[in-house]
Amino acid sequence: MLALAYDRSAFYRRTFDAAGFHPRDLHSLGDIERLPMIDKQTVLDNLSDMCTRSTNGKDVDFGSTGGTSGKPLHFYLDAGRSYIEYAYLTSTWERAGYRLGMPMAVLRGRIVRSDRNGFLHEYDPILRHHYYSNFHLNDENMERYLGHLRGIGPCMFHAYPSSAHAFAKFILANDASGPGNVRGVLLESENVYADQLADIEKAFGARVLAAYGHSEKTILAAQCEYSRNYHVWPTYGYFELVDSGGKSIREAEQEGEIVGTGFINTVVPFIRYRTGDYATYVGEHCEACGREHTIIRDVKGRWPQGGLIAADGSVVSMTTLNVHDDTFRSIREYQFHQSTPGKAVLCVIPTTSLDEDEQRRIIANMNKRLQGQVVLDLEIRTELLKTARGKQPRVIQKGARETGPAQ
Repeated sequence: MLALAYDRSAFYRRTFDAAGFHPRDLHSLGDIERLPMIDKQTVLDNLSDMCTRSTNGKDVDFGSTGGTSGKPLHFYLDAGRSYIEYAYLTSTWERAGYRLGMPMAVLRGRIVRSDRNGFLHEYDPILRHHYYSNFHLNDENMERYLGHLRGIGPCMFHAYPSSAHAFAKFILANDASGPGNVRGVLLESENVYADQLADIEKAFGARVLAAYGHSEKTILAAQCEYSRNYHVWPTYGYFELVDSGGKSIREAEQEGEIVGTGFINTVVPFIRYRTGDYATYVGEHCEACGREHTIIRDVKGRWPQGGLIAADGSVVSMTTLNVHDDTFRSIREYQFHQSTPGKAVLCVIPTTSLDEDEQRRIIANMNKRLQGQVVLDLEIRTELLKTARGKQPRVIQKGARETGPAQ
């Protein structure tokens, strides 16, 4: 990856030369520390120079992530990376009981259309995935999801932690028996909390396995079969944990920021990329399973829970609001403001002047994604609201939660 970056990326050639480093100088893993770290702002400022080839071909995909601050990050990826990533994911899921070909019930960010009976469900016959709508988590729909889930045979349940917890709370509050056919619960994309794990395991009666990854594809880690510790896949990307001064952490029980050098994206190499996520270092060997992987725990990702309040009182999670297409191609920063359930204002700071067609495109894309649960209006601003500490929340609530319908 270092050789590819040096040979074909103008940005990395300049960076390596300025550091007095050439890829042939990499004689041990520690030598990579001679290179400076990059972050989200680096990519925002240098994307075109970071690319190793033309981004117009069919072998390149456009990638995007909003981040919790609502500052869109755009980049490019290999179109074929999904096949590689799927191998890692299925190997990870096997720790919780998954086997290839097993059905999977999915409650994540997919837009799901209702059938002629008004049931929000879609089926992928190749992957054998049953998709339910994460945008419609009210009691009536969750009862229908539960009934359908019980009938699909031995399966896995794949969800955002906040969605799985809402579903678990529904089961426990209604004294309903859990879906006994679920062999394991897979949680990804948000922070996971101990009380959620307890409720989810009680409701489903199955092993819960959490995994950590991100859109930039630099690091992938998942919990061990025998503990809540995360094992980092060493061939997916090179993992570093650094302290506030940027020094590598190698002592157990120290917390630091996750820094990654990805191996599966050759279009835009992310080399020593500061993820903004944090974890506590445990060691390099797991006594329970025998893996010689870097071990971490207490992973704190960028994606906290919470979001917009839908018209029916359910919560549209912040993670669901993260778009990965070109919706925000003309937007530098954005923020949701809400004071009434089912309605919100999308406040944006554009990179250039937004004509009426572009404004309509943005709102149409987002309203389609929200499926009528929350209707958005667009407002162009020159600055967005920040907290007293200078942080810029992605969602500003002004009483919507208090005035929403009772759950």
